[in-house]
Amino acid sequence: MTYITENLSGKVAVITGASTGIGAALARTLSAQGVKLALASRAGTDLGLPDAIYRSVDVTDRAAVQAFVDEAATVFGSVDIAVANAGVGSYGQFLDVPEEHENEMIGTNVLGTIHLYRASIPHITAAGGGDLITVASEAGRRGLPGEAVYSASKFAQVGLTRALDNELRESGIRATNICPGGVWTKFALTDERGRTDGSEQLQGMMRAEDVAELISFTLTRPRHMRMLETALRPMTEASWG
Repeated sequence: MTYITENLSGKVAVITGASTGIGAALARTLSAQGVKLALASRAGTDLGLPDAIYRSVDVTDRAAVQAFVDEAATVFGSVDIAVANAGVGSYGQFLDVPEEHENEMIGTNVLGTIHLYRASIPHITAAGGGDLITVASEAGRRGLPGEAVYSASKFAQVGLTRALDNELRESGIRATNICPGGVWTKFALTDERGRTDGSEQLQGMMRAEDVAELISFTLTRPRHMRMLETALRPMTEASWG
């Protein structure tokens, strides 16, 4: 018996945080499979991929996210996949985290995900179903020391996605949490946010392409099944709890 996977060619994906790191790696991975892409980032960076539009979008601005997703549906005819990847972190003892960092993490990680899914779900429903992919974190599964507010924002993402799985399954929409541990990206190098290029935490981290390949695997599972949550960690990183 031949195992038949989902063919992504011709599908339309909207991805936030798409200019660097996991978002850019995923864009390249999906583009190679024939996916049409609407890529949002703060800078609106052009990655030079075919069948792609690039827009500068502040994911904390609900109207801006709505306009971006609606434009993607207009340009490409539908939206099949929404990937909430935009994220920001700040590391250090809880009482030392600046208020502006707290607000940015909640605004970007939590509200940014909510805004993307509010805008995307009607289009995905109209297309007959599809996928919501939340790039959360291992910090969204376990409260980690030195990452209290970041963990709170990621727990919120995980909870939102689990709830949407329950709400939307019968509409043919799959909602999946992808929860990586340490990934070596520009995001990990937060300088004044608690990590620098020489930080011990960065040694042995996974690569953005590792996460992108896992998301691709998730999206290509046959439509009769869904993956609710996948956690991955580098071999150099201990498992907690």
